[in-house]
Amino acid sequence: MYIAIDLGAESGRVILGALDRDHLVLTEIHRFVNRPVLLMGHLHWNLLSLYEEILTGLRRAAQQEGDIRGIGVDSWGVDYGLLARDRSILGFPYAYRDSRTEGMMERVFDLVSRESLYEVTGIQFMPFNTLFQLFSMVSDKSPILDVADQLLLMPNLIHYLLTGECVSEYTIASTSQALDARKRAWTPELLDRLEIPAHMFPPLIDPGTCIGPLKKEIAGDTNIRSAEVIAPACHDTASAVAAVPASGEDWAYLSSGTWSLMGIETREPIITSRSLACNFTNEGGVNRTIRFLRNIAGLWLLQECRRKWERSGQRISYAQLTAEAEDAPQFKTLIDPDDPQFLNPADMPEAIVRYCRDRGQPAPETMGEFVRCILESLALKYRYTLDQIRELCENPIHRLHIVGGGSQNRLLNQFTASASGLPVVTGPVEATAAGNIMLQMMADGELDSLAQGRALVARSFPLEQFDPLDNDSWRDAYGRFRSMIARSMP
Repeated sequence: MYIAIDLGAESGRVILGALDRDHLVLTEIHRFVNRPVLLMGHLHWNLLSLYEEILTGLRRAAQQEGDIRGIGVDSWGVDYGLLARDRSILGFPYAYRDSRTEGMMERVFDLVSRESLYEVTGIQFMPFNTLFQLFSMVSDKSPILDVADQLLLMPNLIHYLLTGECVSEYTIASTSQALDARKRAWTPELLDRLEIPAHMFPPLIDPGTCIGPLKKEIAGDTNIRSAEVIAPACHDTASAVAAVPASGEDWAYLSSGTWSLMGIETREPIITSRSLACNFTNEGGVNRTIRFLRNIAGLWLLQECRRKWERSGQRISYAQLTAEAEDAPQFKTLIDPDDPQFLNPADMPEAIVRYCRDRGQPAPETMGEFVRCILESLALKYRYTLDQIRELCENPIHRLHIVGGGSQNRLLNQFTASASGLPVVTGPVEATAAGNIMLQMMADGELDSLAQGRALVARSFPLEQFDPLDNDSWRDAYGRFRSMIARSMP
């Protein structure tokens, strides 16, 4: 048996994985809330709470029958913790939606041009990338940088707490915008130019590398004494893509959740002036592949609308919201989910209303209209992104695989098939955990290859196919959507 510790930006899970004949069986042992805490004007992750919840999950996993052979952690990208020379932790890690990075991209571009930065890293420009978070510390003359000795991205920070070992796994490191995409190595010249201490970045390891055993005190506390801590694909999207139940090369993936990450798997990075203009990213994948993809603001918009409605006393489930969206008028209002004002507004419904009014569109009025607006706009943004992928790569795309928690939204799945004109195959929901476990099994010799792992996933979890419907109305809506995007481009 193997344990996947899967940390998301809203919740964390400890999941047990085991082979039952020729099927992979996943069992959720422990689930817990993970939300940033506003502390002295800044958003931080509650590392102490995360650590205690993980230990609770490990204790519960140890109570199951069977020998636990591996433990691996995956999480979202870009956020990190810093260690002093004595290996003590220097404060709570900042959350990526914290305001400290405002304006930092532009200040970095004054020192290193956008073009030359992309040429080396191949990473999509987003204001909260690790590089810009670190530069905000440089700009603020943070004394913490003077004493920091090690930088560990979130899953590797948890690995350190479990083992005492400081390493940086390749797929999570690639989200930092401090890695050379072609050399697959840190970029000390870039870091030095921005006055970011390059010595803080630990050695890189590949997914599937054994890090070491649990610390003695943790092994005794949890009663897990023989397991190795194994680095999976530590970026949650990299683990999810590893578990896409596909074969051949004519497919694209969409890892759907708080964020939507859409792309293809390639052998080498795609770094051109056009991929820069389209703001695509080249992140690391399993077997030294590249996840050529774009980050799209996914179900975050819906989650924030629901949170706002609940704060005002309206209790409503996602299933109810989806049902109301089905009855709402089609294509009344379209938005660009990636507009900066949707990144972290105090009031998401009001931000959507303001966006619509600024563009002369009727604003949504009911909850169903808000939800339909979000889902239709996401589906059209997926189509827009697929068109860009087709322009930037040579391989044809004949189907789209949607994995992750967002694959449970059947209305969005159908909208995506109709908007894209492609058959959409959904599942597994727990792709990240499945990919995490797969990499541990490969390290342990239970699986021979990534292809064997994907075949295992395909027969282990229910999959569903959605075919395109009503293409004429979606084609017209896509024309409106493209025009709206073009008008907002600089």
